[in-house]
Amino acid sequence: MPKKTSLLFLHKDTQNFKKNIDMENTLETKDNNVISEGKNIATIAYITLIGLIIAFVQNNEKKNTFAYFHIRQCVGLCVTGLALGIIGMIPILGWIVYIIGIFVLVYMWIIGLMNAINGKEKVIPFLGKKYEEWFKGIK
Repeated sequence: MPKKTSLLFLHKDTQNFKKNIDMENTLETKDNNVISEGKNIATIAYITLIGLIIAFVQNNEKKNTFAYFHIRQCVGLCVTGLALGIIGMIPILGWIVYIIGIFVLVYMWIIGLMNAINGKEKVIPFLGKKYEEWFKGIK
């Protein structure tokens, strides 16, 4: 008798395991669909300011979370570039900060673009977490 009971529990555990695997595969497929749909929009967002506007308009009807993540990151890069431009007007010290800041900004832009192309939802280095916090209203 104990052997039948243990076999019954083993059978139920196997069924539950199969259901969990199926649910994980469904979630991965859903995530992959969201990423593949938003990948083009996210990549367009990193191509100039006009590309950012086009990406925002395109994603306005689709509401793709992956694309919105990268749009927020790109808006942050644009605001940082604008701030650096204003700082660059200050003689000597402002120029130094501006030159170093531009190199850092280009580095962050390349990392963000590569993340969008590769379908990764990773924040860009240095200020990416702050961009998510500051621009969380962009949904």
